[in-house]
Amino acid sequence: MTVPGTLPRPPFDPELAPMLEVLGQMLPPTLTAEMLPALRTGSIPGMPTTAEILESAQLQSRDVTIPGFEGADIAVSVIESKGRTGVGPGIFHTHGGGMIMGDRFAGVAGFAEWIHRYNAVLVSVEYRLAPEFPDPYPVEDCYAGLLWTAENAERLGIESERLMIAGGSAGGGLAAGVALLARDRRGPHLVGQMLMYPMLDDRDATVSTRQIDGVGVWDRGSNLLGWNSLLGERRSTDDVSIYAAPARATDLSNLPPAFIDCGSAEVFRDEDVAYASAIWAAGGQAELHVWPGAFHASESLAPQAALSHDAVDARDRWIRRLLG
Repeated sequence: MTVPGTLPRPPFDPELAPMLEVLGQMLPPTLTAEMLPALRTGSIPGMPTTAEILESAQLQSRDVTIPGFEGADIAVSVIESKGRTGVGPGIFHTHGGGMIMGDRFAGVAGFAEWIHRYNAVLVSVEYRLAPEFPDPYPVEDCYAGLLWTAENAERLGIESERLMIAGGSAGGGLAAGVALLARDRRGPHLVGQMLMYPMLDDRDATVSTRQIDGVGVWDRGSNLLGWNSLLGERRSTDDVSIYAAPARATDLSNLPPAFIDCGSAEVFRDEDVAYASAIWAAGGQAELHVWPGAFHASESLAPQAALSHDAVDARDRWIRRLLG
């Protein structure tokens, strides 16, 4: 069993800390492979369904089957305001879940205000999950979804010059990997990349991964489960591509402007800070926020907290400059 406190860690924000106690009664800090079947059901008693979430947000959704990696069928959902007319920006969304769980609707509610405000269309991709579908399936499925979105932009009412990519956690890592693929394969053009506490580095070598061990949300053990599921025996070897683990990229030039955020008390802190620094070193543009005392995804798990409001406001300002 993992022993908390492998290294001294930043304290959790006092307003957020009680939520960790509540979460700890539902799930342990470290997830295991044996938990995956239950975690993948996606149904939590008392929580609203996807249909109820979309209805409450006044959004409509339709599913489209498209060719994914190696031509296999995958699904994307096209989500927009009810009764939408005209054209607007596009948001291509890659969901979180540690590469091993989650679905294309996870996290979509957080985009509702931007969908309405900018008359945007959000396309969310159902990429295939590890370990059944290890790398490169997830990132290549996501890239296939981005290609489909760009190729069908006019029909979807998306202004092709205003297409961005966004994702949180594993979805943030996939968004970063897809942005690298789009650069190296010369398209589609992306106007920006929103990387919310992205999962970028398989090597388990940072200070923050040793600090958040047996404590918090998505700790070191859970992170190793995700990376081992995705990469198997290749994890932490030289046989890992920059598209699977973008922290390994040595050239971060010619990428779309990035927004990167994370908490000071989460596993991904150091790799996220390093990624922003590498973008700056390559002459690129990145906005970085490290929220003091925040745990992983705390703004969605404890949305009432002042720190959560600050985090959402920072994203909102970046989106406004990008799409407004």
